[in-house]
Amino acid sequence: MTEQITRINPAPLHETPGYHHITVVEAGRTAYLAGQCPLDGTGTLVGPGDLELQTDQVVANAMTALAAVGAEPQHVVRSVIYVRSDDRAALGAAWQRLNASALGPAFTTASTLLGVSQLGFTGQLIEVDLTAALPD
Repeated sequence: MTEQITRINPAPLHETPGYHHITVVEAGRTAYLAGQCPLDGTGTLVGPGDLELQTDQVVANAMTALAAVGAEPQHVVRSVIYVRSDDRAALGAAWQRLNASALGPAFTTASTLLGVSQLGFTGQLIEVDLTAALPD
């Protein structure tokens, strides 16, 4: 299926820090993952106040969710990253840590990074929402 996913950066649009402006999926099935939160298997928030630890847990959870549908990070065609902060440095740190992780290939596709004032769980600093084109 990877060969049926095309990522495009049209020349008139600005350069990106690794993502693509457009992702086209030619055919196939799609999986829409719920926002992956920094919760462990018992539902306990991991790393209260620690963006790095929470990011690592989100990565682990997203990898598990993708594997459950037979997908890998390169099958992701859309991502939205929510960081509870209005500090550009915190958003940049989350982006860099995600890109350096095992989930990194997911963020070469159409991607949005948002700073938000609140997330669903008390103390939660990050959430990642993914859409994947499932391999045949």
